[in-house]
Amino acid sequence: MNVETAVTHLKNCRERMDALYHKPVFDEWVLISLVEGKAAVLAYVGPRAESFAQKIHADSGPMYAAMQGKKYSVGDFEFVQEARGSRFDACIKAGESVYLLANNTFGSMAELRADARWREAQKPFVGLTEKFRADPVV
Repeated sequence: MNVETAVTHLKNCRERMDALYHKPVFDEWVLISLVEGKAAVLAYVGPRAESFAQKIHADSGPMYAAMQGKKYSVGDFEFVQEARGSRFDACIKAGESVYLLANNTFGSMAELRADARWREAQKPFVGLTEKFRADPVV
């Protein structure tokens, strides 16, 4: 799939998750390409449009650490339990060199999961991973 289609899918996923959770789950989504160790932002949806790019390396640190040494296929995902503030909470491998980072800027995954509504809200997230698995972002 192309970037525009991926953004449409992530916006739909976000809306469904928020409706099922009764409040925002991830208020920030970043689609990035990682080629030869360099990150390029393909799309951004969230409250820090003006400033997030300056902190993307620091904000992705806990996620990067969690993913070190693991092999991910397209559609696989990872969560970081205690990432707070601007640190990314979730990542989906959306293509061979494309990743979708998601963040709850006002809490952590541990807090999100403590709410019983998380069980239903995660279903659209898993559905998004399946879309990427079936048609990776190029």
